[in-house]
Amino acid sequence: MPTGPLRLPSTSFAGRPRPADDDATTTPQTLPRLVPTGLPDGEAVPVDPTGPAGPAGPADAEEPDEGSGERERLRARAERFTPEDEVLAAARERAVEHGIVPIGVGAAAALTFLASAGRARAVVEIGSGAGVGTVSLLRGMPREGLLTSIDTEVSHQRLTRITCAEAGFGSGRVRMITGRALEVLPRLSDGAYDLVLVDAATVEYPRYLDEAIRLLRPGGVVVLDNVCWSGRVTDPARRDAISAALRETVRAVRTDERLAPLLLPVSDGLLCASLVG
Repeated sequence: MPTGPLRLPSTSFAGRPRPADDDATTTPQTLPRLVPTGLPDGEAVPVDPTGPAGPAGPADAEEPDEGSGERERLRARAERFTPEDEVLAAARERAVEHGIVPIGVGAAAALTFLASAGRARAVVEIGSGAGVGTVSLLRGMPREGLLTSIDTEVSHQRLTRITCAEAGFGSGRVRMITGRALEVLPRLSDGAYDLVLVDAATVEYPRYLDEAIRLLRPGGVVVLDNVCWSGRVTDPARRDAISAALRETVRAVRTDERLAPLLLPVSDGLLCASLVG
């Protein structure tokens, strides 16, 4: 199986840390209604009127419902359904100490599932998050799998190496590249990867998505973390760069005929799409 060789020798680039984000999820339980999203094309998307805002509708679209408390409990249970072990718990503690926001507990469990279900042997990770996402992916990959991790911060990669070692994964399982993802990704081989995780600079998500689609083999999966952004994304009053970038990304995934999309309401929203054909 191909492992995505670099087209050019690796080079280090200056980068910037990803912004911090909050945790919020949405678990639709009833037929959705449509609300404006504030997108440039005026697109309307479903919103769960009984749950907290996510990528489907603005925060002020919530309506009282007798079952909302139960739905909140179910959502919390889903987030904690797969408990984390001491390795990932320790990695999270290190991440907090260094001001890093790692992927959520529910999203980390989803990564292991997706990597396992797809038998992902060649994976790209954009943003290491102190190794929480890295180890979650490796635990679902076959033993011969190789994960390419891209991060702008050497210190983040050092923490990731610690987490991988504590989880029992040798250095040969992870190829780390220091640099801006948009400068590194074009050097990776077309159609050579089974899964691409995007968990880095949120304002760059639309461009990361384009690169991920190019890298994926048919049937491969792209996963984008934090697409809910605590409900701020779909509030029409918010015109900041992060909200605009995430709106553009969600719209692109939902409308691209090459992709089969899925939104998982875990952690702060995990947007997945497989490359059809």
